[in-house]
Amino acid sequence: MRFPIPALFLLLPAPACLAQSSPAAPAATCGEVVTIETHNRSTTRYSLARPEGAGTPTGRIAVVLLPGGPGHVDLDDKGCVRALKGNSLVRSIPLFRAADFATALVDAPSTYHGEDGLGGFRIAAQHAEDLGKVIADVRARTKGPVWLVGTSRGSISAVNAAARLSGPSAPDGLVLTSALMSGQSGARKAWVAHSVFDLRLEAIRVPVLVIGHAADKCVRSPASLMGDITARTNGAREQVVTVTGGPGSSTGGSSIEACEGRSPHGFVDQEAEVAAGIARFIHGGHY
Repeated sequence: MRFPIPALFLLLPAPACLAQSSPAAPAATCGEVVTIETHNRSTTRYSLARPEGAGTPTGRIAVVLLPGGPGHVDLDDKGCVRALKGNSLVRSIPLFRAADFATALVDAPSTYHGEDGLGGFRIAAQHAEDLGKVIADVRARTKGPVWLVGTSRGSISAVNAAARLSGPSAPDGLVLTSALMSGQSGARKAWVAHSVFDLRLEAIRVPVLVIGHAADKCVRSPASLMGDITARTNGAREQVVTVTGGPGSSTGGSSIEACEGRSPHGFVDQEAEVAAGIARFIHGGHY
């Protein structure tokens, strides 16, 4: 089940490096590994996968996927993840491909592979610029619209990019799932306090879809705050959706442990429903 919550609709248009890649990926791989030069001589890798049954991703809509946690999925040379395998976006890649989307799963830059991963870099201007290079490269390869999808802590990165970027580096739309809306001030690591509300949400004018789960007990992503995101964005289209049901809907109180992917926070066993709703919104409809 899902209960869409209407948000303000504004009549504002969406705004409309280079990389090396491995040879064309055989069918047994997870995707084509693309490496891009990013900030301060770092490199960023992403795994580009074509839609199911397509000989090439050209002309398809592409979704650039930003996982949560540290953001370091540790891509191998076949484009497969060795970390964050339980992340909802990682698990949903086959669903997006089956819906005729090309997928680009982004790894953390080479300078952020430590224990904290992206940490506080998620709100930095350089991080947005790095993601802009990924978006521009994906756009050049697929020749179609590019949407940015961020989940959990990845939503901070997605909002940072959507708020700062313009032109071919900017996404054509933004999807946030289980967005990080509540930080912990006074923590030993300052970046633990960061949330999407620390960024210029008002600068976002592309279509915006925000999805959360009513049973999400993660203290960082209370579904009750999702409307506060679209209250500040100025998206050409906006929708807030609360997903209900699923196997974890009767779990206990809020905790950090509830922020892991195989829980309502990650829409466990409801991935197909969520991916289908995202696809409908990207195609111009409602979730």
